[in-house]
Amino acid sequence: MLYLYSLIFNLMMNLQCRLMHRPVGTPQSSDFSFTEEALPTPKAGEILLKTHYISLDPAMRGWMNDAKSYLPPVGLGEVMRAGTISEVIASENPQFAVGEFVFGSEGVQAYSLSAGKGLMKVSPALASLPTYLGTLGITGLTAYFGLLRIGAPKAGETLVVSGAAGAVGMVVGQLGKIMGCRVVGIAGDKEKCDYVVNELGFDACINYKVEKVGKALRTHCPSGIDIYFDNVGGEILDTVLTQINKFARIPLCGAISQYNATGDIHAPKNYLSLLVNRAKLEGFIVLDYVQDYGKAIQEMATWLAEGKLKTREQVISGGIRAFLPTLLMLFEGKNTGKLVLEV
Repeated sequence: MLYLYSLIFNLMMNLQCRLMHRPVGTPQSSDFSFTEEALPTPKAGEILLKTHYISLDPAMRGWMNDAKSYLPPVGLGEVMRAGTISEVIASENPQFAVGEFVFGSEGVQAYSLSAGKGLMKVSPALASLPTYLGTLGITGLTAYFGLLRIGAPKAGETLVVSGAAGAVGMVVGQLGKIMGCRVVGIAGDKEKCDYVVNELGFDACINYKVEKVGKALRTHCPSGIDIYFDNVGGEILDTVLTQINKFARIPLCGAISQYNATGDIHAPKNYLSLLVNRAKLEGFIVLDYVQDYGKAIQEMATWLAEGKLKTREQVISGGIRAFLPTLLMLFEGKNTGKLVLEV
């Protein structure tokens, strides 16, 4: 079997996207290179994976920096890190059969070799494969744990969500409605606002590009803000801090407005509101809750089946070479729902 694999795979090439330079500001094509290499032959205990879908996430921008974070930076010359859905096409590992699909972090490449560590099997019979990168994947889990564990919503409270039409924000808002909250989203255009209100059931949505956010929050949150799920940071976080209630909770998920900044990061000027209101602003990483992934996925899958939770994946074709322009859609506000690259 190994000999047959070797004959076949040596004729095939693996296209990879590698990080070659640390971006300054917005990543450029010159920061990456595309390389090809022959497919390796799996040895005892290994499997060969064919990538079908790649997750595009704002966190990727941080992974490109040479800075301390919850994960080490991607090394120069290394394949760009990314979450993936892959198919087992050759196996020398009894735990994985040819034809099975797995979620992993195999990077921006067409194929990968794995010993199976960290892989999670997924079933295309239960949900579409891109959904396992979205609502039933890391972004959905981020929404679940950030809101339910840190936001601790109670029925009747007011929840505000920035990046409301993004992969995390759209799930946060729907979970808030399931928990009985009044939910107000913040997004960047009318189409996105209409989507989260008319399709996902948010109570209201503020278009921050044409509305004055502070005034709109006072209109849509007449009783103040109990929970603010922050995906964007910057001026919007600063504005929300002026309207939080006593004992408000702020899950700090991301700050996409600041990721490509070349100067000083915009820090909240109104942080004393946290003191005055005895509020909590807490950063979190979904990796902190690995032991509870199974329970969370099962619960969200049930809500999907019951129609209480909707999912949306924006799948972009183009393969490995389309990685950078697809990634930049996140920072240009061109995505609705979970952004996925089809290989």
